[in-house]
This record gives sequence, structure tokens and C-alpha cells, in this order.
Amino acid sequence: MPEVAPVEIFGALADESRWQILVRLGTEPASASTLATELPISRQAIAKHLKILTDAGLVTATRAGREIRYEAAGSELSRLARHLDTVARGWDRRLAGIKKAAERD
Repeated sequence: MPEVAPVEIFGALADESRWQILVRLGTEPASASTLATELPISRQAIAKHLKILTDAGLVTATRAGREIRYEAAGSELSRLARHLDTVARGWDRRLAGIKKAAERD
């Protein structure tokens, strides 16, 4: 699967329902039917959200008999965390520079 751009990943995470699904799948794999019983989201909406999360590389799907089990994709989440860490370090450097300049004046 090709690497998904961070902006696409953030787009997938911008929906509260998808965020709830991803957090739930971070604890253990589940089928769409199981998610529908645990979350206040219809089965049809869960399926649409799972497709978006899967396309963004945040969720993987594995067939287990007649059921498809979904789980959070740890490697993609780790890659996203590294991107965020890079942004945070840059922001911290800029703030330190502003503080240093302010203290000089």
C-alpha cells in the first residue's frame, strides 16, 4: 500500500465518529457489527467510516471466517506521531527564539 499523505490522514481523523472508532480499535480488533453494538453509530455509517480509515492506512482489515475484523494500524499511527513530533520540535525552536529575542529587548 502506498504511503498516505499526513493531510489525508488528518482528514480521516477530522470526524468525531471515525476518531471514536479508531480509539476503540486501538484496544482490540473488532468487526463492524461489534462496533455498531458498542458505539452510537449505525452499522451502515460504521462501514463507511471504516472504509475511510482503511483508505487512510489507519485501520487494517483481516478476514476471519465470514467476518472481517478491523484493527488500528500501529505502524501508520507511529509514522503520524513522528510527523507531529517534527512539527512540535520546530514550533518549540521558534518559541525559544521569540523568547530569547523578547528577553534581549
